[in-house]
Amino acid sequence: MSRLASFLLQHGHLFLFAAVFVEQAGLPVPAVPVLLAMGALVGLGKYTFATSAAVAVLACLLADFVWYRLGRSHGSSILRLMCRISLEPATCVRRAENVFGREGGRTLLYAKFVPGLSTVAPPVAGMARMSVVRFLLWDTAGAVIWTTTFLVLGYAFSLQIEKLAEAAGTLGARVGAAVVGGFALYVIWKLDQRRRLLKELEVARIEPDELFELMQSGRDVVVVDLRNILERDEDPATLPGAIVISPEHLDERHEQIPRDRDVVLFCT
Repeated sequence: MSRLASFLLQHGHLFLFAAVFVEQAGLPVPAVPVLLAMGALVGLGKYTFATSAAVAVLACLLADFVWYRLGRSHGSSILRLMCRISLEPATCVRRAENVFGREGGRTLLYAKFVPGLSTVAPPVAGMARMSVVRFLLWDTAGAVIWTTTFLVLGYAFSLQIEKLAEAAGTLGARVGAAVVGGFALYVIWKLDQRRRLLKELEVARIEPDELFELMQSGRDVVVVDLRNILERDEDPATLPGAIVISPEHLDERHEQIPRDRDVVLFCT
């Protein structure tokens, strides 16, 4: 029996709970391989499917509910913190808010399959003031779909996964080094991606005081408020004379933005 299988047999459900909880908490630690391995052990008769699924779903719900409550109490500030943890600070907040603004609670059904959206969807639900009952119903359904999908895949390919684990055990330290190296490269790539995007934004950014001076000087500047509906509900105030367009309606209404003047985009 492979070392991975032996480890899971000894620590099984506790390790599964920890892996799923840590990933759903926002840390870049993948739980899918653990779900697949547990599914394989279910297929080999070492664990029961129902108990393994219940443990994984419970881990999801606990982590998600904490973020839901934080999103409800702290709003968009907690989203920015979460995206720093998940290494996607520049895009995941906006993507999650836009998707949730369009589809509401249904987003929680598939959010866990989408990188970036998975961790951010619960606090966005809290920010949107979704009721606790509705959140738990949608989130439970999404957690069940996500966990059972990978447990079933592990169960279906249990023999193949066991052979892969045995091969990895034979290669020993080289496989471990490759896994650690691959994870390190992933983190470095994400950090570099964030650095590049922040640099681009820094070049194109105008500070509020600068914009105020331009407007006071009489310069013809067009301000476009691109915040989505969730952000506007949280803070309905906008700049005087701003054109308010939700991001999902930009393609339909872009002609309302003048092309013969300086344009400043306002978003959070």
